[in-house]
Amino acid sequence: MINQVYQLVSPRQFEVTYNNEDINADQVIVRPLYLSICAADQRYYTGSRGEQALRKKLPMSLIHEGVGEVVYDSKGRFKTGSKVIMIPNTPVEEDDVIAENYLSSSEFRSSGYDGFMQDYVFMRRDRVVELPNNIDLSNVAFSELVTVSWHAIQRLERKSNKNKRAFGIWGDGNLGYITAILVSTLYPNAKIYVFGKTDYKMSHFSFVDKTFHIDEIPEDVTFDHAFECVGGKGSQAAINQIIDLISPEGSIDLLGVSEYPVQMNTRLVLEKGVTLIGSSRSGAQDFRGVVDLYQKYPDVVEKLALLKGNEYEVRTIGDIVDAFESDLSTSWGKTVIKWTL
Repeated sequence: MINQVYQLVSPRQFEVTYNNEDINADQVIVRPLYLSICAADQRYYTGSRGEQALRKKLPMSLIHEGVGEVVYDSKGRFKTGSKVIMIPNTPVEEDDVIAENYLSSSEFRSSGYDGFMQDYVFMRRDRVVELPNNIDLSNVAFSELVTVSWHAIQRLERKSNKNKRAFGIWGDGNLGYITAILVSTLYPNAKIYVFGKTDYKMSHFSFVDKTFHIDEIPEDVTFDHAFECVGGKGSQAAINQIIDLISPEGSIDLLGVSEYPVQMNTRLVLEKGVTLIGSSRSGAQDFRGVVDLYQKYPDVVEKLALLKGNEYEVRTIGDIVDAFESDLSTSWGKTVIKWTL
C-alpha cells in the first residue's frame, strides 16, 4: 500500500512523501489518532537544532509522542480497533546490562527516523502497548513523556539508598509536573517538595506537600533524593541548589537536557557522598509500567488532564504549521494534535 508521510524538509516547511509498504509484513499497522508536540520537535521545526544536525536528519517526519488505533495485524495478536500507545524507541539488538534506550544502535522516531506524522505507522508488535478502552486518548497522547519520568523513578529506586522519606523536584514545567504526580503516587508516605520560579505554574502542584520559590527556600529544608527537571540554562543553578540541600548519600536523578556543559560543586558532591543518576528516554517496559499505573490509579490520568493544553484538529499541512506555531507561545501544558489528516 502507499503510505503518506508528512516530513519536515527545512525549518517551518512540511511536505508529503509517499512510501510503498507491505501490509503483510511482520508488523502492526497503526493509524495515529492523537499526537503531542515535544520541545525536541520544536528544535527541528524552528531550525534551532543546529545546521549540521538538520542537514543530517532532514527530511524527517516529526513527533514521537502519540496514541493510535490498530487497523491491521497480519498475525491477529492485536484486534482491529484496539487503542495503543506507540513506542518511538526501536532497538535493533539486545544487551544483558544496557537498557534499550541507552544502546547507541537503537533507532528513535523523530530523531533521525520518521516519527508519527504519517497516515499509518508500521510498527513491530513489541513497540505498541494496548490501552484500556475507557481512557480519554487526548489526555494520554503525551504518555511517552510520562514514561520518561517513570523510567527515571525506576532507576532512582534501584540505585539509591533505602531512605524515601522526602523528595525534592526541581522544575515547575511539564516534566516536573509529571514527575511530581508519579512520585506522590508511588511514594504516598513521603514528603514531596517542588521547587520552581513561576507562581502560576506552581499553583498546579496542589497535591504535593510544599512548593518553594527557588529564591526563597528556608535554610532547614532538606530531602533524601531529588529529580532535576529543569534543563537548558537553568540546569546548572538547579543542580547546585540540589547539592546544597540534599541529605548526605542522597541521589540526584538528572532529567533536564542542556545544550551546554554544566559546572557543578563537585567538592560538595564528594563531601556528601552524593550519587548522580542520568536518565534519558524510555523503553517498552516503561510504557507497560505506565499503562498498568493508569489502570491501577485512574486519578493519575485525571491529574495529567490538567497538563493538556490546546488541541488542534489537523486536516491539512497548514494545520500542522498552525499547531507548531501556537505551541511556541505556550508556557504551560502540552499541545495535542487530533490527527485527521
